[in-house]
Amino acid sequence: MCGRFTLTQTGPVLMDELGLLSIPEDYRPRFNIAPGQLVLAARDSGGQRRAAMLRWGLIPPWAKEISIGYKMINARSESVSQKPSFKRAFEQRRCIIPADGFYEWRKEGRTKIPMRFRLRGGRVFAFAGLWESNTRVADEPLFTCTILTTTANELVGKIHDRMPVILTGEAIDMWLDPDVPGDGVRPLLRPYPAGEMEAYEVSPRVNSAAHDDPELIEPVQGGLDFG
Repeated sequence: MCGRFTLTQTGPVLMDELGLLSIPEDYRPRFNIAPGQLVLAARDSGGQRRAAMLRWGLIPPWAKEISIGYKMINARSESVSQKPSFKRAFEQRRCIIPADGFYEWRKEGRTKIPMRFRLRGGRVFAFAGLWESNTRVADEPLFTCTILTTTANELVGKIHDRMPVILTGEAIDMWLDPDVPGDGVRPLLRPYPAGEMEAYEVSPRVNSAAHDDPELIEPVQGGLDFG
């Protein structure tokens, strides 16, 4: 499961780190990205990585209701090639969704404590994503995306049994390569090494998607910290 994430870097940093050709004018750093919102995504286009803002929550071409997207913010990597909503995109419409952290909630009784997971050093990475275009739910084509998930590694597993598929370096190259079939990228759909990640407790203000400011990613003093 991946239901909230962060992308706090500037456009120039993302272009440099991920080799993006350009950054959309409406991009801005975000500290609490939620389903249904626009997210930065990039795909291969003639050997170049072109970025655009896509709605998070994949809406298949055949869908007639925009609300279906909220049920498709994630795609399970184990079954993505069999599901009608995802199998075409898995072969033909792979993308990356840049991020520098994601949130999960640790349960203590009835209390849910938000934790931010990131790579050590806070460096940028990419979620493995799929995108689609739908012409039925709006007057203009609507471009949407989903994030693939896999079984949790030892770190994320302390909180949740699923985690997003994280890609870096050559894994990004392979995932975006249109000449590589779905079977060829399947080995990439695995848990990211736990030893290269860390997690820390953040403010419960992140529970509301209405909050989106730098304070959300600050560690809570005396809070949980592991990894």
